Amino acid sequence: VSASHLQLAAFALGTVGWILCTVSMGIVEWRVWHVDNTTIISSGIAWVGIWKVCFISYLHVSPGYREQFCHKFSGYDSFIPHEIYAAQGLMLIAMFVGLLGLAATIFALRNVYMGITHKTLITPFFLVGGFFYIFAGLCVLIPVSWNFYSVTHNQSIAFPPSYYMPSSPVAQEAGAAIPVGIVAVILLVLSGTFSLSYRFPVTANTITK
Repeated sequence: VSASHLQLAAFALGTVGWILCTVSMGIVEWRVWHVDNTTIISSGIAWVGIWKVCFISYLHVSPGYREQFCHKFSGYDSFIPHEIYAAQGLMLIAMFVGLLGLAATIFALRNVYMGITHKTLITPFFLVGGFFYIFAGLCVLIPVSWNFYSVTHNQSIAFPPSYYMPSSPVAQEAGAAIPVGIVAVILLVLSGTFSLSYRFPVTANTITK
């Protein structure tokens, strides 16, 4: 147990990082667009996420909704830029792989705290968990960095007329999903590093297989 304090911290950091990864994936505010035409987009601000685009409107632009209008992206939409397509796939992979990392770490910690001293039941699972954490962190880093690059270069998106969105904003800024994703990357990489640092203690009474 005394040799696995860092791995316990890795589990805690990995859990928070995985939660933040999931939260970032669900937040619609990846890119915040400022538009000059407020006829439909009443607040002058629209939020572009990786699954949908939303804005506040006081006009009846969709059935049953008079204030917030959201239009979900379809897998057949050809206008969606590559960074959004990449974010959809990579964030799902990160969520799944991060969950595998948590499962591997839980199994290893269970063996440690139950006094199971078989090296093959502890060390490989800490190592596998560490690789999964780091891989999940990289899967989050790529879409976060790519979309942040698109924001800083004020890149446009050719939305169809049914979205009620202009093709380009007056200005845009990074939404809440970007910093949440960055924190998730840091925590996942740290947890992976801690997990990979595990060394099975060798003592006279240790039984290894």
